[in-house]
Amino acid sequence: MRIFVASFGTETNVFSPLPTGKQDFTDTYFFRDGGLSQPPVIFNVPLHIWNRRAQEDGHELISSIATFAQPAGRTVRHVYEEFRDLILDDLRAAGPVDVVLYMMHGAMQAEGYDDCEGDLLARTREIVGPDVILASEFDLHGHLTEEMMKQADLLIFFKHYPHDDIDDRAEELYSLAMAAARGEIKPVMRQWDCKMMGLYMTPLEPMASFVAEMKAEEQKPGVLSLSLVHGFPMGDMPEMGTRMLAICDADADLAQQTAEKFGKQIWDLRENFRTDFGGVEEALDYAQTTNNLPLVLADTADNAGGGAPSDATFMLHSVIERGMSDVAMGIFWDPGVVKICQSVGEGAQLDICLGGKHGPSSGLPANIHAKVMKITDQLTHALGDSDAEFTLGNLVWLQIENNVNILVNDLRTQVFSRQPFFEIGIDLNAMRTIIVKSTNHFYNSFKPVGKEIRHVATPGAMSMDLINAPYQHRDDNFWPRTENPHANKSS
Repeated sequence: MRIFVASFGTETNVFSPLPTGKQDFTDTYFFRDGGLSQPPVIFNVPLHIWNRRAQEDGHELISSIATFAQPAGRTVRHVYEEFRDLILDDLRAAGPVDVVLYMMHGAMQAEGYDDCEGDLLARTREIVGPDVILASEFDLHGHLTEEMMKQADLLIFFKHYPHDDIDDRAEELYSLAMAAARGEIKPVMRQWDCKMMGLYMTPLEPMASFVAEMKAEEQKPGVLSLSLVHGFPMGDMPEMGTRMLAICDADADLAQQTAEKFGKQIWDLRENFRTDFGGVEEALDYAQTTNNLPLVLADTADNAGGGAPSDATFMLHSVIERGMSDVAMGIFWDPGVVKICQSVGEGAQLDICLGGKHGPSSGLPANIHAKVMKITDQLTHALGDSDAEFTLGNLVWLQIENNVNILVNDLRTQVFSRQPFFEIGIDLNAMRTIIVKSTNHFYNSFKPVGKEIRHVATPGAMSMDLINAPYQHRDDNFWPRTENPHANKSS
């Protein structure tokens, strides 16, 4: 068989002050051959897996582009169309294929396109016709739209948050797609709208048991795959929100029943998913009194992985004003500060203006006197146990009074792991408080060092205040904005 593969996407935060342009994709990575000749990076890991499986099975694999951008605002229209059309042109040039496998995000929006994934799937279907198996893997923080359901044969979303199952879902998608191409199964997809938005942390209960139950259900006759699409609350489009997707073998009724069964379980658990975390002052009050040390605090609203600038200073200002000691925090995105530190070198002490450079969601710049402890351009970090690593760009360790240690870099990224801290020389076990700019991907890595982990409702471009989010295209018929949206029969 002939298999066509490509990877393209980003996660769009419509409230981000940063537009997504071409360089945002190329700065992350852009591979013309899918990156198959390069070491894997996170969202082209599936392409490496599909290539290996195809070689093992004796199939021909044709690879198009692989590119992703760090989450930010809507993608510029011509940039989206340029990359999309590269994929479509490669597909036409490939000639007849039996299977198309994509790795996309699920929450990509561009100027003029609220549903980029649905658009690419629809244009792909126009080229390949109705008989070719069209399948895609997605981040669970995506949107599940009717257009995506209409055009594709198989849609599989990550099950874990943090996303440590990208490899597993890629293996699953390949196996199901090839079985469908051989005529061994006839996938039928159905979904159930939970009419919810929330934060579903799968290492913790009740989500850990829910994910385990999904996996057990997939072992039953006729059930091929289940995905809870968490949704991405920082998007803004009519179909955004939490949805349950079931894929069954030639049985639409079973697929619908299964999607509804698991979707209603999530609805019944909804009180566990409220995002009303305590605020900055409450969190730092606790940090100064607790004996559960080190304490790890998540600066959730300044998460670059959700489109925030990662230069918000709200927690930094409060740490300084309180005179807190033995603190490690980061990663701040401030290319100007990095360049200044590179100029003066390690060991220098200087007055600098850190962060607060991207509008109200970033706060006011912090004017600090700092010592440049270390500068490096070689560090990377990985998400979970994946072999795919992300470069941190140039990374600087600054230290200010009271042993407050700050990481700053020039390539925007959230904190995936504690790796950058200890590799640059910060002893996290000697800290009282560790503050990370991330929402949940940090969790598994920091759990062994943190005696306690708390999420903080910080100000920022990724605020989880879902009740008051200023949506323009999504209606109000979702929990928690509406206590019982399912009672509205017209929705």
